[in-house]
Amino acid sequence: MQTILASASPRRRELIKLIDADAIFISADVDETVPEGIENENAPEFLACKKALAIAKNYKNDLVIGCDTTVFIESIPLGKPKDRTEAFYMLNLLSGRSHKVITGCCLCLNGKTLSFSVESSVYFFDLSQETINEYLDTQEYVDKAGAYGIQGKGSLLVEKIEGDYFNIVGLPVSMLNKRIKEFLNENNC
Repeated sequence: MQTILASASPRRRELIKLIDADAIFISADVDETVPEGIENENAPEFLACKKALAIAKNYKNDLVIGCDTTVFIESIPLGKPKDRTEAFYMLNLLSGRSHKVITGCCLCLNGKTLSFSVESSVYFFDLSQETINEYLDTQEYVDKAGAYGIQGKGSLLVEKIEGDYFNIVGLPVSMLNKRIKEFLNENNC
């Protein structure tokens, strides 16, 4: 049995190695539209399962892990910005406030699934337009939920966090490791 991470994220690919150094990666090319009726804060878990199941159908005897991370401010999801203008809007919205980062995870093996979410809170300093533009000049916002990467220069925007740092990066390693062990044990692996 091998571990497969259904993700193209370089951050997740690096972090999964803390759990399984031999993990392999297969990008899940799925439509990330969330159907009506699914609460915003349940969307990351829904999308994580969609990604994991898309890969698991071809790898039934392997442990497939799907993940999705979304930033929420007052229950409003902030995905990946389409461009610099949208990134500026997002960072301005986050300025001086707290927001939630929710990562949904889904494990698939032998037709069985286990899904869960991990939530962390991030508090931003008050950000001037100059500070936001300086950060945007780094291009770090590209392909990042909420338009920032806490593992890079985005950390300079953050006053404090509550919860799992790695969850904010995109993979809640300690909880994921715990749940993998439980899942494998329940499935006699």
